[in-house]
Amino acid sequence: MLVKICGLRDAAMARHAVACGADAIGVVMAPRSPRHVTREQATEIARAAHEASASVDVVLVVATMPAREAAEEARAIGADVLQLHGSYTAEDFAAAREVLPRLWRATSLARNPGLRPGEVGEERLLVDGADPGSGRTWQLDPADARRLGTDWILAGGLDPDNVARAVAQAQLGGVDVSSGVESAPGVKDPDRIARFLAAARCAGA
Repeated sequence: MLVKICGLRDAAMARHAVACGADAIGVVMAPRSPRHVTREQATEIARAAHEASASVDVVLVVATMPAREAAEEARAIGADVLQLHGSYTAEDFAAAREVLPRLWRATSLARNPGLRPGEVGEERLLVDGADPGSGRTWQLDPADARRLGTDWILAGGLDPDNVARAVAQAQLGGVDVSSGVESAPGVKDPDRIARFLAAARCAGA
C-alpha cells in the first residue's frame, strides 16, 4: 500500500518522511495554501527526497495552475509525478502528459459522484474530501468504495489515530495525509509523521 506525506515545505522534513518509510512525498504549488512552496524550495525538497531514497516518488500538487505549465514546472523541480487537483479535464491531462507521462488525479465524490479510477488516463486516483486541505474527516459510502475498486488513494481527514480504521474499512491502494501530521497549518510534526506511517503500514500489512 502506498503512503504519501503531502504538503512538505523543507528538505529536512522530506528526508525524515522518507526515512520513516514514505513511498511518496508531495510539494504544493498553490498560492492560497499554507503549504505553498516556491520553485527553489520545491527543487531542494525533491533533491533531498531522492538523495534519501532512489525509489521515492516526489509529487508536485497543483490546483489552479494550467496543466501543461504545471507539467513543465514538475520537470523543472525534479518531480516524478504531477498531481492535478480539482476541476482539470481530460484535455488538461492530455496536455500535461505530453510533457510528463506520470499523472495523478485528485478530486472528490462531491465534485464527481460517479467517479471511477482511470477515467482520464491517470496513473493513480486520489479521492479527497469535499474541502481539500481542511483536515475534515468524511464518510465513504460502501457502494462508492466497491465502485472505486482497490487501486485508489484515500485522503481527507486522516491522522495517526484514524488511518488504521480507514484502511480496515475500505480496500485501498494507498493513503495520503497533509494536515493530519501537522502541529499548525503548513508546519509538519516529525512525531506525527512517524506515527502515521507506522499505523498505516501496520494496517496495510
